[in-house]
Amino acid sequence: MQYEIILSPEAVEDLKQLDAHIRARVKDLIEVHLRHEPTKASISRIKRLRGLRHPRYRLRIDEIRVFYDIKENRVEILAIIPKSKAMEWLEKVGEKI
Repeated sequence: MQYEIILSPEAVEDLKQLDAHIRARVKDLIEVHLRHEPTKASISRIKRLRGLRHPRYRLRIDEIRVFYDIKENRVEILAIIPKSKAMEWLEKVGEKI
């Protein structure tokens, strides 16, 4: 099954702020990992976030974290942020169960 990838306005802004080579890598790996198997958890890349209703998943791309939810056949990317800001973002935006 192929998933549609949708970026929130915030994620689009986050992507624009990245350096060009990092932005290209992030786009490529979003396509590779989230287009067909966005829920396939792995130790190094995709992680289902525990204790949160929103966002449900995190994709790790080097020092960048991509937070997303899945609704039907869509992957909704909420944020693309550096690892150093990830916990702060989750505390502000994350919805606990």
